[in-house]
Amino acid sequence: MYSLALKCLISLSTVILLGLIIAYHAREVQLFVIDNGADDWRIAMTMERVLLIALELLVSAVHPVPGDFKFQWRARLAFSYAPSQAEADLDMVLSVPMFLRLYLIARVMLLHSKLFTDASSRSIGALNKVHFNTRFVMKTLMTICPGTVLLVFSISLWIIAAWTVRVCERYHDAQDVTSNFLGAMWLISITFLSIGYGDMVPHTYCGKGVCLLTGIMGAGCTALVVAVVARKLELTKAEKHVHNFMMDTQLTKRIKNAAANVLRETWLIYKHTKLMKKIDHSRVRKHQRKFLQAIHQLRSVKMEQRKLSDQANTLVDLSKMQSVMYELMSELNDRSEDLERQMLSLEQRVEQLTAGFNALPAHLSATLSAQHAALVHLLRERDARDGRGGGTGGAVVPLSPTASLTTAPVSVSPVQVAAPPSTLAQISSLSLETPLSPPPVSPEGSLEASPNPNTCSSSC
Repeated sequence: MYSLALKCLISLSTVILLGLIIAYHAREVQLFVIDNGADDWRIAMTMERVLLIALELLVSAVHPVPGDFKFQWRARLAFSYAPSQAEADLDMVLSVPMFLRLYLIARVMLLHSKLFTDASSRSIGALNKVHFNTRFVMKTLMTICPGTVLLVFSISLWIIAAWTVRVCERYHDAQDVTSNFLGAMWLISITFLSIGYGDMVPHTYCGKGVCLLTGIMGAGCTALVVAVVARKLELTKAEKHVHNFMMDTQLTKRIKNAAANVLRETWLIYKHTKLMKKIDHSRVRKHQRKFLQAIHQLRSVKMEQRKLSDQANTLVDLSKMQSVMYELMSELNDRSEDLERQMLSLEQRVEQLTAGFNALPAHLSATLSAQHAALVHLLRERDARDGRGGGTGGAVVPLSPTASLTTAPVSVSPVQVAAPPSTLAQISSLSLETPLSPPPVSPEGSLEASPNPNTCSSSC
């Protein structure tokens, strides 16, 4: 009665599990359609995806069905090789494959992982073309806590394998050795650790297959343990720098001592061969041997120092040099941008100067025209004053308004007219301010009139 109720409960949970798996894959197909902008969901249903979904549903659907079903199970005993036949329950064959559902633990770890649920982590992964899948999550766990992961995996494997061996051997183990759970645990542990005492062996092919898989898993876990321990014993970056510094200091001291020994033995050889009156050949040979030993020691210490320097150039140092080069390149880019900005400002200033130079002729022409008009006005005023003061003994030389100031001066009369000093001072100041040449002035201070039919002269 209890067995039937338990089997019905297992069947109900299996149906719910299959529905959840179908809903999960339907949501995955929807996400694929949204990401790729597809119109039909059947585009996402490739042959590979269909086969994977079918395989997953098949694995998850295997379970003990309600009812009492039997079958004949034949095997051969291990030591006596005698045939053995027993009536076994079909539930045993259907219950062992249910351990394949443990793959759902990896999916739960992936969907509830902080790396998978964090939007920033997924964005960085997308930029670096890193896919957040179960393998990536397991790698991160092995990096963060490798010892815990290996311990949990090993204990879980032992328990599952021991229970499977117990189920496989329960119908053909008359002495109750491997069919006992503790005995099965002992068999799995010595197989996992590659010891193999031989006191317990499986009788059925099912038990032999489980032991074979356990041995393969044990070899892999042993290799992982060795790798984890080696990584834990490895020096960190700071410890490597400290160790290299200490070793370099010791090697430097040894090089100095070896060099001092070479110099000392050289001096002693010279002393006993050149400075002594009576040469002691035995002592000379002794110092020569010490001299050669000192040279050999100096060479060996230098070789060790060279090896230490080669070991110091690791990938860590290369990454540090890469960061330094990156900083230098960024600084160079900043300087080039500053130079480009300065060049642009200089170009703008040159354009402003060019525009000023282009506008300069028109400005000069306007200025010269204004000064020419002012000069003509002053000359007319002077002529008018000279004409009013002609009764006092001076001749008036009127200037034509149309006369050009740049025309070469020509003397038309030897009679010079005296001009007022104030007028000459104004004319002189104007001549200094303008590039136009005023009419030439004689040494006596009189103006030479330009040839004009309207010009007249009178004598006193």
